Amino acid sequence: MKSISHAVPVAALPVGSESINLTIPDSEIAKAAKNISDILALAIVHTQNAIVVWDSQCELTIALTRAYRQCLPEATFIDFDCTAPEVVRAEFERLVSGDLVVLIQSTSFRLDAFRIRVELFKRGLKVIEHPHLSRMPGKEALIYIESLAYDPVYYRGTGHALKARIDVAKTGVIDSFGEQLIFSEGFEPAKLNVGDYSQMNNIGGQFPIGEIFTESKQLEALNGRVRISIFGDTSFSVNKPLQPITLIIEKGRVTGTIASTPEFELVLAQIRDYEGEVWVRELGLGLNRSFTQHRLVSDIGTYERMCGVHLSLGAKHGSYNKPQISKSAARYHVDVFALTDTVMLDDAVIYQHGEWTV
Repeated sequence: MKSISHAVPVAALPVGSESINLTIPDSEIAKAAKNISDILALAIVHTQNAIVVWDSQCELTIALTRAYRQCLPEATFIDFDCTAPEVVRAEFERLVSGDLVVLIQSTSFRLDAFRIRVELFKRGLKVIEHPHLSRMPGKEALIYIESLAYDPVYYRGTGHALKARIDVAKTGVIDSFGEQLIFSEGFEPAKLNVGDYSQMNNIGGQFPIGEIFTESKQLEALNGRVRISIFGDTSFSVNKPLQPITLIIEKGRVTGTIASTPEFELVLAQIRDYEGEVWVRELGLGLNRSFTQHRLVSDIGTYERMCGVHLSLGAKHGSYNKPQISKSAARYHVDVFALTDTVMLDDAVIYQHGEWTV
């Protein structure tokens, strides 16, 4: 593997902020290195140059940076907090198509108007992004490290099998222990986030991975009730109320709730204030078994991969176009997680007892 020169000043390990004592033990950093090594070899298929951009604002960013140093000893490592934006961009310009950029972020890096991942993909670069790590301290950091484990047989096998079923299904039913949400007109072609980039324009994305998503082919062909146990609140954090909230859905819109909470009603109110009504769009089938209904992390964008079912509330879902949705007027995409007993496509059960059965 070739190396590019270290034109960017990088603090020496013994004195840099990366060398501070962590509560994350060395054994967990070794686990992270093993998981990252598998991602690089099996999902990204990394063989060229690499740049790792990191910050030291939380323990998890430092732990992952140490793990990446083990996996990519010849890469250029850039401390984002100590490096001018124009220098970071200049380093990106040195890369060629097929090279790799890793972004290890306590929040989310900003380079003025430069949209980092979008621009890197445009240049044919591979990208691994770890955002919002500061939202997952303590034990949550250990769950995050575990969630990076990449099992291609499970992810690709289950993912492609679910896609095959979704793409031909005429109906679907989510049974949430007594309530049913019914998709009566089939689904849009499912999209995969399972570490198989062979049929995709871009290689990489946000990690951890593990999801298949679609939506109702006809948005108004979605009716019934569903019990949700977890939702993303207005601070983009995982919110788990004391008891499940029942959503009443008519013609693809949330028209009422039962046993709701002030925090959830605030989410609905924000959507209605901007969009006028609350559409239900994404049907997400999460595969990552590190996250469950009882094993949570606070960052909603990470927890979205939870092994189970989630829906999105709000008109925004950029993967599919619908005639009644104006992209310019669509602002919200709020994930809510169904308390799920079974999922059926046509007459086949594809989810039961907390597992996918395809």
